Amino acid sequence: MRTALFVIDVQESFRRLPMWAAMSNPDIVDKINPLVETARDNGDLVVWIRHAEPGSGNVFDPASGYVEYLPGLEPLAGEPELIKTSHNAFTTTNAQQLLTQHGVGEVAVTGIRTEQCCETNARVASDLGYRTVFVTDATATNPVAHRDAPQGRSLEEILADPRTLGTDAIIERTEYALSGRFATVTGVDALVGEWQDRAAARA
Repeated sequence: MRTALFVIDVQESFRRLPMWAAMSNPDIVDKINPLVETARDNGDLVVWIRHAEPGSGNVFDPASGYVEYLPGLEPLAGEPELIKTSHNAFTTTNAQQLLTQHGVGEVAVTGIRTEQCCETNARVASDLGYRTVFVTDATATNPVAHRDAPQGRSLEEILADPRTLGTDAIIERTEYALSGRFATVTGVDALVGEWQDRAAARA
């Protein structure tokens, strides 16, 4: 069974947001790269996905110059690079066609944000019939303000609000929602070991 490693939205856009200072996993690149290296060693597919909002004027607008990978992430020539305009990559790109062409049966999800684009991609991949693996410690997210909180507050005000949902709670809720329903929830070290064992068994 061939695997596709999804690297989702690990892009400069997020570092340009004030909320980056409260990001759960600012060193996410260091978590993703071992998975990238192992996937490549095994002949699996690495799929690079970025989010764009053309014409928005914000940091996700390609005109901003920030819809670029965070430093340390380097796609190789020939590895697919997709630009999505929806939360999941399947709706607005040819992701499913790409996976079919490469004989992919398993999708491993990494990226930003844990409960938003990452979780959504995991749910859709599962619904499309892929064995789905959610690599929690290779995702990152930020605190989320309460739905009734006023807009335009500073990061300090958001963090001081007791109604704000912290990153630990967000990650826990995502794992509860996905595990046993949409995905196998795992970590980088465990998945690297599993992939290496699988490659050794094929040798």
